[in-house]
Amino acid sequence: MTQGILYVVSTPIGNLEDITLRALNILKEVDIIAAEDTRKTTILLKHYNIKKPLTSYYEHNETFKTAVLIQKIKTGKNIALVSEAGTPSISDPGYRLVREAIRETIPIIAVPGVCAGIAALSISGLPVHRFAFEGFLPVKSGKRRNFLKKISNEERTLIFYESPRRIVATIHDILDIMGDRPAMLAREITKMHEELIYGLLSTILGSLEKRNVKGEITLIVAGNV
Repeated sequence: MTQGILYVVSTPIGNLEDITLRALNILKEVDIIAAEDTRKTTILLKHYNIKKPLTSYYEHNETFKTAVLIQKIKTGKNIALVSEAGTPSISDPGYRLVREAIRETIPIIAVPGVCAGIAALSISGLPVHRFAFEGFLPVKSGKRRNFLKKISNEERTLIFYESPRRIVATIHDILDIMGDRPAMLAREITKMHEELIYGLLSTILGSLEKRNVKGEITLIVAGNV
């Protein structure tokens, strides 16, 4: 029996038009779509009139579902993996499934598209020839500060994801440990209420401290140069 294929498909991070024609074709053709958030993926599929079986694949069922999905692919099913938004495996579920597919010599095909970190970096005005993606920092302040100390001498431009609940505390920690560097904060990038704040970290912090921050946040910080 011929094995199926695992497609790792990037989806929009806000604007539903930010999806490739190839991604739409793959989603129409596969047998199953494994989604981090089936509710969000249902909105996307309805928008493009795509009707396919959905199964959940998120942080707390990754271990169990990886085995289930691998078995389905081995019996000939083609599966598309999508995250809640953006590119699977990039601060989202996917790594375990891809790793196991490699071990089982299952064909894997990347269907590239949007990634919030790269989108924000491209309009940050900071050096882009070398950069380090750090994703989400530790939640607890002590661990976060220890991590920031370890990377404080990094010369590459730094990319962070952060929760709106923690962004003010995180910038305070970065300022204290790394100094007042040039930076850019992208909030709700590609969405209706997109906001970009350019300037030193202190300037960005001053803007955020005056209000209740909401939405997905990407923070780009200049390296130690």
